[in-house]
Amino acid sequence: MKHADLACFDATPRLNRRSRRRLGIAALLLGMLVPAVNADPTPGQSSAIRVKAAFLRNFARYVTWPEPASPSVDRPWCIAVLGPDPFGEVLETSVKDRSEQGHAFEIVRAERTVDLPICHIVFVAYTDIALRHAALAELKRKPVLTVGDAEDFIADGGVIRFKVDERVGMTINLDQARAVSLTIQTKLLEVSNEILINGNFRRVR
Repeated sequence: MKHADLACFDATPRLNRRSRRRLGIAALLLGMLVPAVNADPTPGQSSAIRVKAAFLRNFARYVTWPEPASPSVDRPWCIAVLGPDPFGEVLETSVKDRSEQGHAFEIVRAERTVDLPICHIVFVAYTDIALRHAALAELKRKPVLTVGDAEDFIADGGVIRFKVDERVGMTINLDQARAVSLTIQTKLLEVSNEILINGNFRRVR
């Protein structure tokens, strides 16, 4: 990995690198989970759904979109769910009365990519492999942060794949992010498990 890609990795003393990274991970994940505190899902909704909803909202803090794709003065952050919605009301609850960089959040849902408005973050919820592949093929040409949890999500061109079970894990496709001029902060890169960069996977933790 080039020095500029994860500069703080090289700037951190080797003796304290592991302990500092653990503290950073804890702090970042705690900040990401704050929106989930007010979420009160029905008994059938798992804590994993709340965690995913919280992450979607907080990605707006750790990713920078190119102009003119970033929110304007009167434009909210748009988070879309593409395909079968796993969130229910939890996603709306997680962003209610919240803002990021002075912009509120708007939640939209669509069954097809053609029905999507201009969005910043798209959670691709298709379980059908062909539909997911086609959607990512379309979206990876746009300045959109695509997020999903399918095993082949990164291979299909998604930007962030997360896995939520006993732990929260993330794989980040930095190659795809760069291809559409998305800038992912080092803080987020540091707490990922793997990063795809220059065609190769780098294990982070």
